[in-house]
Amino acid sequence: MTKTIGNINIIPQDIGRVLLNLYNNAFYAVTEKKKEAGKEYEPTISLSTKKINDKSDSYEIEIRVEDNGNGIPQKVVDKIFQPFFTTKPTGQGTGLGLSLSYDIVKAHGGEIKVDTKEGKGTVFNIQIPIN
Repeated sequence: MTKTIGNINIIPQDIGRVLLNLYNNAFYAVTEKKKEAGKEYEPTISLSTKKINDKSDSYEIEIRVEDNGNGIPQKVVDKIFQPFFTTKPTGQGTGLGLSLSYDIVKAHGGEIKVDTKEGKGTVFNIQIPIN
């Protein structure tokens, strides 16, 4: 029998937009690294979900999107959730994806965090309370 996280109270279209944005960014990151690294590099993107218990006996859903791309430069990590900020070349990003994702997750009472290492990859971690 497969374990499930159960039902959560979300707006599926909104969370779908968040995930689509994270996937697009991850695909972009691994594609750019592939151009630089060549044949020895194996692009990898993974998605995982789990139900977690926080310290107050309530539960949250955790969604992780992880890639092994180039990572995000440390000097810009604090800016990535700001509107119109992008690390992509002109014409390839609006700078609204992560800003809107942040707003959507916050509107669901959750948090979105990033853990990145230059040259190694990035993990976006979303936590949304289960009502």
